[in-house]
Amino acid sequence: MNPFLALLITLLVALFELRSLDFAAHRGWIDSRLSRKLIHILTGPLFVLCWLLFPDDVWYARYLAALVPLLFTVQFALIGLGLIRDDASVKAMSRSGDRREILRGPLFYGIVFVVMTIVYWKTSPIGITALMLMCGGDGLADVLGRSLKSAPLPWSKRKTWFGSLGMFLGGWALSAFILAVFTAAGVFPAPFSVYLMPITLLALVGTLVESLPLEDIDNVTVTLATILLGHLLFS
Repeated sequence: MNPFLALLITLLVALFELRSLDFAAHRGWIDSRLSRKLIHILTGPLFVLCWLLFPDDVWYARYLAALVPLLFTVQFALIGLGLIRDDASVKAMSRSGDRREILRGPLFYGIVFVVMTIVYWKTSPIGITALMLMCGGDGLADVLGRSLKSAPLPWSKRKTWFGSLGMFLGGWALSAFILAVFTAAGVFPAPFSVYLMPITLLALVGTLVESLPLEDIDNVTVTLATILLGHLLFS
């Protein structure tokens, strides 16, 4: 496919998903916390699957793809700074309705996607695994942790055992699914079974890092831990 057409399709897919959830939260159809986590979980896989639309023989394809999260990241920054008024986005992406919250978690989320797209692209499963752990793991951790009551972690009183279970299951399942698709598409040559053990170990480490009592930076810490260990496991 023409890389610029692939860029347009990717942008439209991301825009439709984000604005649909923004609209649903703004109208009160879904809770703002749930919409925030749905954005966290769904945006990444949809974007990464769109990588398959870009040709492998065009050197600048990864940079075109990275424009999509870059544009949304700039938008997040402008909304968080108050330079753009977007009440629907604020309600969908913040916990309390304070636009400045977008300058933390959502902004870091976008920056990580830009960097992972440019650095790893379709040349290594490291970037994909790191992104899917951040999306599925961190997203499901909050949803499951609040839906099912369990004891808090001894080292992190604001996080629970069920939340950590959600982090592991969500991160592992989403990583496995996306890597299976990329393997079936011929992007990665190794049999899919080769990736199961590395994914499991990375999901365990990501779960441990996410359980630490750090506020609003787990998008960064989980990604960094996955990258460091991923270079050992996928080498």
